[in-house]
Amino acid sequence: MRALDLIIKKRDGQDLSAEEIFFLIDKYNKGLIPDYQIAAFLMAVYFQGLNPKETAALTAALAESGETLDFSSLGKLVADKHSSGGVGDKTTLALAPLVAAAGVPVAKVSGRGLGFTGGTIDKLESIPGFSAELSLERFIELIKENDLAIMAQTERMTPADKKLYALRDVTGTVENTSLIAASIMSKKIAAGAGVILLDVKTGKGSFMKTREEAFHLAETMFRIGKEMGRRIVSVVTDMNQPLGFAVGNALEVKEAISILKGQGPADAETLCIILGGYMLALAGKVRNPEEGQDELRKLLKNGAALEKFKQMISFQGGNPQCVDDPALLPQAKYVEVIEAPKSGYIREIDTRIVGKAAALLGAGRSYKGEEIDPSVGIVLNHKVGNRVLAGDILAHIHGNKEDLLQVACRELMNAFAICDEAAEELPLVYGVVPPFPS
Repeated sequence: MRALDLIIKKRDGQDLSAEEIFFLIDKYNKGLIPDYQIAAFLMAVYFQGLNPKETAALTAALAESGETLDFSSLGKLVADKHSSGGVGDKTTLALAPLVAAAGVPVAKVSGRGLGFTGGTIDKLESIPGFSAELSLERFIELIKENDLAIMAQTERMTPADKKLYALRDVTGTVENTSLIAASIMSKKIAAGAGVILLDVKTGKGSFMKTREEAFHLAETMFRIGKEMGRRIVSVVTDMNQPLGFAVGNALEVKEAISILKGQGPADAETLCIILGGYMLALAGKVRNPEEGQDELRKLLKNGAALEKFKQMISFQGGNPQCVDDPALLPQAKYVEVIEAPKSGYIREIDTRIVGKAAALLGAGRSYKGEEIDPSVGIVLNHKVGNRVLAGDILAHIHGNKEDLLQVACRELMNAFAICDEAAEELPLVYGVVPPFPS
């Protein structure tokens, strides 16, 4: 078997076998196939595409290129959740302890953010003392002890995906649904979960700008999961405005705590309940998602989910007192406000502008490895559809550098569109793949 023959085969639109795809990925991961040949293969895939079986084979090859986790000794299904990313998306911080409190173990391997704001790991590491740098062995121990752990991605898992993504990034082959889906799902498969909930964002503040693109990705990832024996659901959700009100690492942790106390923003809390309902149903804990939602609301009300969050923080070296006293979280030196220039209804809050303003303050990264400031960010006061009066505060901007704070304030003013006529509220969920139950 030769790489050249397989490149030509895919270039000409023929299907590759699982054995052929495994050969390419395995040899590339071992340094036996050069970058230029895999670059040619990626371009062939970009134009010719991969069928469902090829995509599943690529996913499996990437997942098996490094160490994989096995939770079979627990005797029950372990759940994982993935979001395609957005602005103010602190869902995992509240959702994971909610589901774990219901008796479904949640084992999540997350990344650091690149772009608008930090990733889940950055947000958690804004908690004093919290460590997401766990060994795979310790990660498994924590799941056994507490039904919940969130760790940073390691070099030992899916190394071929890291190599492949770096090559895609410099060869113009990132925007291919099969390659995107295989990259995401390989990490989920390697992480060992039997239940996978996918939150696919769509809108201005997401990677998938149109609903058509989002549903295509959702369906592709669902097919991969089913092909590989996972219980899986993809939920397509809105990112045409920030989720909740807080955008920025410590600010989002504070908002997640408010959700777990039953005092959070309605949209963020509702999304956690909806997604968690599907996770409980997939795990067989309840008969249907609606029953799961009822169970999760009880866990919010009785404080069990909040206690589970505290336990996770403590188990991973953090200070659980910040849950009761969020003032212990990092706080910015300065806080400025922007005001509504006129009365009317908020027709739009441009998510990308909000995200860029937060990144400008230091809440996000412009390149891998860049240090972020956990204390800075933006807290909005309104959602799309709200009526405001001239002079009402639209947002509080938290910063540590006065010059950047002023620039961010000017940028953020451009995010709000206020009109005279009542504007419709945006939907939270656009659909589920497949319609549940599958």
